[in-house]
This record gives sequence, C-alpha cells and structure tokens, in this order.
Amino acid sequence: MAAGWPGLKTDCEALLSSFQQAESVRFEDFASLWRELRFHTIFYGKIRTPEQIKFTKEALALVWPYFFPPYTFQIRVGALYLLYGLYNTQLCQPKQKIRVALKDWAEVMKFQQELLDAQHYDAAYVFRKLRMDRAFHFTAMPKFLSFRTKKNMQEKTETRSEFRDPDDRVAMLKPDDFLEEAKNIHDHYQKMKCLISEDQSQPDKALNLIKDDFIDNFKNIILEHQEWQKNKVEPALATVGEEATNDKEGPSLGTEGFERARALADIKSKSYSAVVQASKSRRHRQVKLESSESTDRGKSKSPRAKKASKSLQLRRKKETLKSRGICSYESSKEAIFLYSRFSYCFPIPAFLCSAKFLR
Repeated sequence: MAAGWPGLKTDCEALLSSFQQAESVRFEDFASLWRELRFHTIFYGKIRTPEQIKFTKEALALVWPYFFPPYTFQIRVGALYLLYGLYNTQLCQPKQKIRVALKDWAEVMKFQQELLDAQHYDAAYVFRKLRMDRAFHFTAMPKFLSFRTKKNMQEKTETRSEFRDPDDRVAMLKPDDFLEEAKNIHDHYQKMKCLISEDQSQPDKALNLIKDDFIDNFKNIILEHQEWQKNKVEPALATVGEEATNDKEGPSLGTEGFERARALADIKSKSYSAVVQASKSRRHRQVKLESSESTDRGKSKSPRAKKASKSLQLRRKKETLKSRGICSYESSKEAIFLYSRFSYCFPIPAFLCSAKFLR
C-alpha cells in the first residue's frame, strides 16, 4: 500500500501493538502512547503539497482495514483512535477524508452499536466526533479507480497473526486436555470436602456449592458447540459443491433458468399469435398473420404464381368497390376519357371526375 513510504506500515503496526500490550481500550491510554512515540511528527518534513496529500491519503487508507474483522476488538478500537489522531494532526488544508465504501458502512454501524452496548463511551464519542466533523468520504469502491489505470483490486496484504481474532476460541482451549484436568481438580475437591466433613464417606450438605455433574454438563456443552460449528461449515461447503456441479453440467430441463426461459417463450408466442380485430371502417386493412413458414414459401414463389396472386388481389378489390356502390377502376377510366374529348371546348368540372358522380 505505502510503497513510497515503506516505514509507514511498520510505525502504525508498532503503535497498535503497544496499545494491544496495554490490555486496554481507553482513549487516555492510547493518547499517552501517541505522545510517547510523538506519532504526530510523521507529517513533518520538507514535503511538497502534492506529496503531502498523497502521503496523508495513504496513511488513512493503510489504517482503515484494521478497523474491520478479522482483527480483535482491541485492535479495531486502536485503529479507530489512530484514524482520529491522523485525521486531526494532518497538515493538509482542506483535510483529507477517510475513504469509506458503502458496502462497509453496515459493519461500521454494527461496531458502533457494540461500543455502546459494552459502554465504551470514549470510543463511541471518538467515532461520533469523526462523523460530526464529516471525516468520512463515502465512495462506491474501497480504492480509487482511474480510467486506463491498471490496479489490482484484490491486493492481499499480510496481516499480523497476533492482531487477528481467533475463529474458534473453544478449540484454542484444547477441550480434551482441559476436561481431563478439570475432572482431576473436581475429584480432588470432592475428596477434600469429605475429609473436613463429620461423615468422611460423603461431604456435608453445607459444602455442596458445586453440582456433582458439573464436569459432565460442561463436556456436553463443548460437544454441542463442536457439533454446531461442524453444521455451520458443512452447508457452506455443500452449497459451493452444488454450484460447481451446476456449472459443469450446464443448464438442464429442471433448472429454474430453463423454466423461466420457457415461460417467456410461451408469452411471446401467445402475443404474436393474437391478431387484433380491426374496426368496421378499417376492415379492408385487416392485419393478416403470416407465419415464418408462409413467409419462406412466399419468397420461393415462381413468376407465374406471383402473377396469379396479383390478379386475385385485383379481383377482390373490385368486389369490395362494387359492394360499396362504387364503380370499378376501368369503368371510371373510360368515363373520364369520354369527357376529356370535350375538354378543348370547356373545362371538365372536378365533381364530374369523382367516382360517386360516375355511378
């Protein structure tokens, strides 16, 4: 991340490590470490303004991932304090903001609620102060994108193992060894109670502070947790396996995608097969449905077939005109020709050329 300033990451992790060793989440303890290391001086030096802006952006972007899982609660609080310190001690004017992707904001609000529930009000105040100062710059992507600039968005940074929050704390206890040691302590405790009792065969009722089946109950709880952890992991692996199998097999008849495609095809076929009935005044312009087969046959018609179809259309047109009381096209033409022979004497009125007058 900080390729131009290789010591920046080392200094930030050193401060977080010192805060982790303090075993505290109080802001006053972090502030004392900040002053002791004089951490505000990282912005000092003869750096020009463009380089200062770039350095500040990289410093804030470097610390921001420590604010999220899988880091421990203490490291996340330390990262919050470190962001607060870097933002308020920077030398840039106007101040450079902390870049926040919208997809990460839900996790940020969840952590704020954890602070309030645990009554860590100093950390909650620091976060609220950053929000009131508008220190966050909300973006679509966690890293800056530029046109024709190749950047690896899945760049993996090495994380220190001591900063990470363990995935399974129960497994860290080594349950088998722990249960065996606890059983030995419980048996020794029972024997000591018998020795100080009047009846040394069994302890007095006044000394029964712990249930006799304490170890068995504890063992059952650990087994239930291990079973829950196993059931939590197996469905995820099964889901991944099913997705890989579906990718290999490809689309099948029983898949949801095929059913959806078939439904869309049915809808389209019904839409194209339905012909809207034209009104009575436009009946002669009725739309006729032609399938792809008829279209293909029409393209391969011979000239004789084309001539026959054309004459058939002309005959139908004549019948339509006669049914409406209008003379045919040929009779109209002949009447107009007779009248045109007298055009040298007087002009023919326009109404004489109308088909209605020539009936």
